[in-house]
Amino acid sequence: MEPNGSPASYGYRMPGEWERHSRCWMGWPERPDNWRDDAQHAQRVFARVASEISKFEPVTVCASSQEWENARSKLPKHIRVLEMSMDDAWFRDIAPTFVVRDKSSSPGYDGQRVAGIDWNFNCWGGLGDCCYRDWSKDILVARKILEIEAVPRFPEDMVLEGGSIHVDGEGTCLTTEECLLNPNRNPNLTREEIENRLMSYLGVRKFIWLPRGLYGDDDTNGHIDNICCFARPGVVILSWTDDKSDPQYERSAEAFSVLSNATDACGRRIEVIKLHIPGPLYMTEEEAAGVKVMNAKYRFAETRLAASYVNFYIANGGVIAPSFGDEKRDREAYNVLCSAFPDHEVVMIEEAREICLGGGNIHCITQQQPA
Repeated sequence: MEPNGSPASYGYRMPGEWERHSRCWMGWPERPDNWRDDAQHAQRVFARVASEISKFEPVTVCASSQEWENARSKLPKHIRVLEMSMDDAWFRDIAPTFVVRDKSSSPGYDGQRVAGIDWNFNCWGGLGDCCYRDWSKDILVARKILEIEAVPRFPEDMVLEGGSIHVDGEGTCLTTEECLLNPNRNPNLTREEIENRLMSYLGVRKFIWLPRGLYGDDDTNGHIDNICCFARPGVVILSWTDDKSDPQYERSAEAFSVLSNATDACGRRIEVIKLHIPGPLYMTEEEAAGVKVMNAKYRFAETRLAASYVNFYIANGGVIAPSFGDEKRDREAYNVLCSAFPDHEVVMIEEAREICLGGGNIHCITQQQPA
């Protein structure tokens, strides 16, 4: 089902992540050239993330034909496991962005409340900048999911990853110039043209552009979901450090300056909750040696990991967040998230470093489908 026109023209909008979900979508990691030791550690952590989310909402995990049986054996029986080919498991970026229409708005397409956007995907930068050489399977994942769910599909040729945008569900979009204005994404589009596309597809009307993403987040060119996100309309959580010698300090400070002077689509001043990043983490010799050199971006020992507590997933009544073995900052992150989400149960995933080694974290490997 492919409607004519844009989602917004049918009354659709992208909801805030805290709005009710019908399920969460995830992939199953297996690339030995991105996930160390044949992905056995990553699979254990993905299974833990899926299990924790499934306590709050249904979860579907997609696995290749070669890995379906392995995934099925490692996941709880109540989690649905579907066979689907993919190049890697970053479902925030390759699964569809779901949109909804409210009952008071126009009737939507064919009367359906939920639809999905199938963005163009170029593996975070296209040839020369991409994370792996062939993404022909990834580019079909969104279309397959929308067919499985039998919801309208809005294809869009603009290159965009789900991790590069955050919305408040009330018309405001948060993003970074470092990613969306990078010439390796949409070199023929101006900032205004990109905004117009997003207004037409997400139903937003106000943009808050942060200059840069998290230090070290080179794989994605500074996705917003590693540095800042909405906790609720009018309130954002920002990755922060007080250490002025840390390269992240300048990035966080410039983001804070933008946010503290910004208003949202409803005219509210933005409230900023600072969430400290863990102390600097680096890939070890052992971890780097476990990644096979094949058809993906090389992983080098002593590379600083783009570790951030902001890269969490909001489920129906739960917040699933990473922790990194930094006792002080892990505890602080838990307390900040409990305060920011008083009606949610916060669950910290202690093994989240394994996801970070592959280039992202919990928000990056999940995609919510609205109820």
